[in-house]
This record gives sequence, structure tokens and C-alpha cells, in this order.
Amino acid sequence: MKLSICTDVYANLSYTEMLDKVKSLGIDAVEMTAGGWGSCAHVNTPELLASEEKRAEFMQELEKRGMEIAALNCSCNQLWKGGEGPQWSESMYACAELAGKLGIKKIVCMSGLPAASETDTVPNWITSHADQPYFLKDCVEYQWKVTIEWWKKFAAHCEACGIERIAIEEFPQMIVYNPETLLKLREAVGPIIGINLDPSHLVVVGADPIASARALKGCIYHCHGKDIRIERGVADINGICDWKEVFVPAERSWNYVAVGCGNDLKWWKEFFSIVRLMGYNEYVSLEMEDQTMSVEAGVQTSVDALNMTLSK
Repeated sequence: MKLSICTDVYANLSYTEMLDKVKSLGIDAVEMTAGGWGSCAHVNTPELLASEEKRAEFMQELEKRGMEIAALNCSCNQLWKGGEGPQWSESMYACAELAGKLGIKKIVCMSGLPAASETDTVPNWITSHADQPYFLKDCVEYQWKVTIEWWKKFAAHCEACGIERIAIEEFPQMIVYNPETLLKLREAVGPIIGINLDPSHLVVVGADPIASARALKGCIYHCHGKDIRIERGVADINGICDWKEVFVPAERSWNYVAVGCGNDLKWWKEFFSIVRLMGYNEYVSLEMEDQTMSVEAGVQTSVDALNMTLSK
């Protein structure tokens, strides 16, 4: 395993400044947003698609630093028909086309989440079904129908672009949010679909990421190094379901934190050991979203922890 970094954490820097910063951390690979709701600060997808010369210049900046692209990221909710979904969907198609032109074989994204019926316009994440109401089963079936139809078309587009693997991040509030839902989509669409295994998201839904990794043998196509902390004194009272913005960490039941500030290093060593045992031995992208410390402190803390725990 080798360390990469999601570069939106340096969205304030230019492309070349970002590459120099990442290189100074001892990291030789980057995961950059090129579509979806990311900043796309370092990848101007329309410009690069329009110019072979611009693409060559873009890649040359990586090559002269001895760096490479771990993946392009186009995460979003492209299935939101009543909002920005169509725009995000177009950006995902463009990201896949760009990846193909750059020779990148893997993209990272999310499954999306449709509304609960043909007449609804608001995405509806259905996670609980007691005895009432009975119509929820019909809603979930409709959502999966819409999801599978979209993904079959997008997967065909990706294959035509030369992409070999689509790594779907199991993100809460998406229709794929755990191993079971990932495997359901993979079965319907094909083996081009795999998971971007982000352990922080599994903790939010009450799963054990190490056990989840075991259930995903052969399906792990990418991995994010991101930690989470369940906040004692808040979660003990309110539980871990929390809709509040991540920008108010003192009020939340859980927070994304620098690697090692949620789970200890022994846990991370076991996690990466099992991930490798299940067949994944490629890049782990640090995704630093800790709102409890500065960017610099969060990145350095995470880099140190990942360098000590990756199964190299």
C-alpha cells in the first residue's frame, strides 16, 4: 500500500503549488476532484477535454515531480432529479471521459440517492422500517430501479472510455452506504463496480469496518484514510444520528478527525492488514476533514499515523 492524498484540502493552492506541497509531505500520488460537488480546484475538466496540449502540460507537472494520479473523484448525488442532479450527472460523464484521455483506469464516486417516488423531488434516505408505514418497501424498490438504470448506462460509458474500475464510496445518505448495498449494485451492473472503502462512514451506520472489509474480498477498488470519533457526552445522550453541519463539531455526536484521533494505531494496523488480506494493495488516499484542528496539524497528524500503519 502507498499513501495518496485528496487534494481538495489544498483547494486554496494552485495546481503546481499543491503538487509541491504534497511532494514536501513525502507523498507521490494525488486524488483530485474532476466533477461532482468537489471543488475541482486542480482539474479544469472542460479545459483539459478541449485541449490535448493542456492535457500534456497537466501530466508533465506530475511527471517531473515523480508523481502520479491515484484516481479522479467525481462524488455527488447525480440522481437528484429536482436539484443539481442533472448537472452533476453531466460532470461525472465528463470526468470519466477525461480519465480515459489521461490514461487513468479508476474513478471514485458515490452511488447517488433518488427521490422516493416518480412524483417526489427530494432525495429520501430510507434506513428504518418498523411496522408502519407499509409503502416504504415500494419506495426503496423504486429507488433501486432508478439507481440501477442510471448506473448501467454510466458503467457502459466508463468502459467505452477505458476505465476498468469504479470505486463507489459507501456514504451515508446515499443508496450505497454499506457492503450489502454495494454488492447489490455490483450484482446488477457488473464487476466494474467496487467500493471505495472509507472506514469513517461505516462507523456512522454502526458497522465494524474491519468486518466490512472481510465481506468485500475482491471488491475493494480504492481506500480512503479517514478517521471518525464518536463524541462521548453527546452521543451518550442523543445517539449517533446527527444532521448538524460538520462545521459545528462541539455540538455533534460524531466528527471526522485526523487519523489516530478516533481509532488508535493498533486498530488502523489491523484494518489495513485485513484490507490487504482481502486483495487490495494499492493507494490509500488521506481525506482530511478534521474541523477540530488546523489543516496543517490535521494533515501532518494523519500522514504520520498512516505511514506507521499502512501494510506496505
